[in-house]
Amino acid sequence: MNSSSAIARSIWDMKYRLKSPDGEPVDKSIEDTMRRVATALAKKEKKPKEWADRFYRVMADFHFLPAGRILAGAGSNRKVTLFNCFVMGSIPDDMNGIFEGLKEAAVTMQHGGGIGYDFSTLRPKGAPVRGVGADASGPLSFMDVWDSMCRTIMSAGYRRGAMMATMRCDHPDIEAFIEAKRDPARLRMFNLSVLVTDAFIRAVKEDADWILNFDGENYNTLRARDLWQRIMRATYDYAEPGVVFIDRINERNNLHYCEHISATNPCGEQPLPPYGACDLGSINLARLIDKPFEAQAALDMDALARVVPIAVRMLDNVVDISSFPLKQQQQEARAKRRIGLGVTGLADALIMCRTRYGSSDAVRLTERWLSAIRREAYRASIALAEEKGAFPLFDAEPYLSGETIKALDKDVRDAIAQHGIRNALVTSIAPTGTISLLADNVSSGIEPVFSHAYTRRVLMPDGTHREEKVTDYAYGLYEQRFGSDTPVPDYFVDAQSLQPGDHIVMQAAAQKYVDSSISKTINVPEDTSFESFAALYLQAYDTGCKGCTTYRPNDVTGSVLSITDTAPSSAVTPPSDATAEDGIVYMTQPLDRPDALIGKTYKLRWPESDHAIYITVNDIERDGRRRPFEVFINSKNMEHYAWTVALTRMISAVFRRGGDVSFVVEELKAVFDPRGGQWVDGKYVPSLLAAIGGVIERHMIDIGFLAAAKPAATGDGSLGSSGARQCPKCGGLSLIHQEGCDLCTACEYSRCG
Repeated sequence: MNSSSAIARSIWDMKYRLKSPDGEPVDKSIEDTMRRVATALAKKEKKPKEWADRFYRVMADFHFLPAGRILAGAGSNRKVTLFNCFVMGSIPDDMNGIFEGLKEAAVTMQHGGGIGYDFSTLRPKGAPVRGVGADASGPLSFMDVWDSMCRTIMSAGYRRGAMMATMRCDHPDIEAFIEAKRDPARLRMFNLSVLVTDAFIRAVKEDADWILNFDGENYNTLRARDLWQRIMRATYDYAEPGVVFIDRINERNNLHYCEHISATNPCGEQPLPPYGACDLGSINLARLIDKPFEAQAALDMDALARVVPIAVRMLDNVVDISSFPLKQQQQEARAKRRIGLGVTGLADALIMCRTRYGSSDAVRLTERWLSAIRREAYRASIALAEEKGAFPLFDAEPYLSGETIKALDKDVRDAIAQHGIRNALVTSIAPTGTISLLADNVSSGIEPVFSHAYTRRVLMPDGTHREEKVTDYAYGLYEQRFGSDTPVPDYFVDAQSLQPGDHIVMQAAAQKYVDSSISKTINVPEDTSFESFAALYLQAYDTGCKGCTTYRPNDVTGSVLSITDTAPSSAVTPPSDATAEDGIVYMTQPLDRPDALIGKTYKLRWPESDHAIYITVNDIERDGRRRPFEVFINSKNMEHYAWTVALTRMISAVFRRGGDVSFVVEELKAVFDPRGGQWVDGKYVPSLLAAIGGVIERHMIDIGFLAAAKPAATGDGSLGSSGARQCPKCGGLSLIHQEGCDLCTACEYSRCG
């Protein structure tokens, strides 16, 4: 197994290494992890040892990378789901159904699954609720409830939640949905996407009127272009909502005859019916290139043909061995046996073939490679159907009439007609952020290389730090072969040097050969004009994409990591005064308390109390950086004495462990008092705990531990500038947004949703 970089070992240890409940490693090596997964996935085979060996070999060479939940959970002897994400059931438009849906979502998230929901089924705000003499509060009010639930699940120690909310473009509350995340504190656990229909796009192009309606009743009429402009302006200003071309998704769905789709998983690569699940894995194209950087460089098509059938069989077996949070999810998965075989390392593979990402040659190679993967994957699924049986809901005539199936080669269609097919849908391109790092930092999914090289600080066992250069896989190979002083050719492009249109043509090229969808983020420079930005979405529609997600630096979500030196000839190092310099502080043992600490006391007036509350936050200095160490709360009012003592002890214990402590502020500010909040200094605060969280947040900002909500850009575009996004775990200004997820380049932090 060839994965020796420090970042790969670190990702493995944190994300995928099996450990006992007391933290003792069970997997002694990455090879042990791969053996564990291979053995588990082969259990249902007639010759389990033979297939376990085959499964191991494709993983050991990093030719195939199962999704993270499979790597972490398969063979662990724990009741866990191996599916990353789910789309939940349709939400009934009544109180019982709504809260039953909330319960199902909570159970699913407890198991670690991300969830997607369509809120279009809920009546608009102000609509009459028959029988109770009241008006409906609208879908957004219930989205707030889901958001609070997700925060609560997080605070209980579970994996950070990821949720997708969709709403149809003709729902009467669509304008409020579009503007919901203009408030930087609202719906932070959600990604939002508008379900855009073909009729709406036609109305936009024809400058026609557009009717907002629900349950057959018209609520409003407005210009389609005005609504489209509101979607575009919101996305331009704060990166949401995304756009899903929902009619195209349903028309091109292999299962068009037995399901209707109205939502996707949180990152968008899997449009799914109610209770649908994501069973994902990726072919690593970067490891399949022969003679890299030579004129004869090419993808080894024979190796690809050997790897793809094994990968399909592995993903098919996941359906049978996985646990499911809900019975309905198990029934849905086993009735259709949907899998999502995708790719990663595409950008590196293109570089190794001396091809510039976004060029016509890159489009040609991408189409050739993905066409071959689609063909081999469908043939493998047909062979599995001969061996094990077709998926239970297979119906040859309507299945073969689907648009995607009609695009297959005739011999493949004939084989489906004769033998059926094991998996209703076969291909998808998912986010691969951390599994790509595990494979020695290959480029993620079909994204371009974000940065060819950067510097990362690593915490050593003795408490000291060392700096290591982290290089993209292709760039590292180039350095080994030609030396670090050799200028790189012009096909070494990264996300900073590409035009947004380059992203669109690559996504459109890939979509032709993907029967599900693609997780892809189009990074847009901040100075892009609004007109050029909005044109990208129509370009995505016109070129056959199933959706479009962009990311432009903005005041609400911040900016992505940017690079000082665009030429990948040296590692990127943060400026000396940047908080990225401070590295990772994550302690297995609490920090010792010095005899004296620096700190500050804040006076808080809460309208319910006759006495002021005094909040003291003391700090400790590590690596030249102040970070909160302990909290004390005092007041003459003894009503809250017990819980304030408990709260301060708990918060102080968290602070002394280091790591991601910004969640303390998030959790406190998310607490709502059922009796109602109070107005403090002209701002509504939902609870006393939220007010305390606000004080701690202000202190963190004052000492430079957290970036201010609206940082002032320096204009120099440098890494660590005040316009960069700050990682909530290590504090570095090194948080990038890719494939719908936040990923820190300086530590192992990642979060989707």
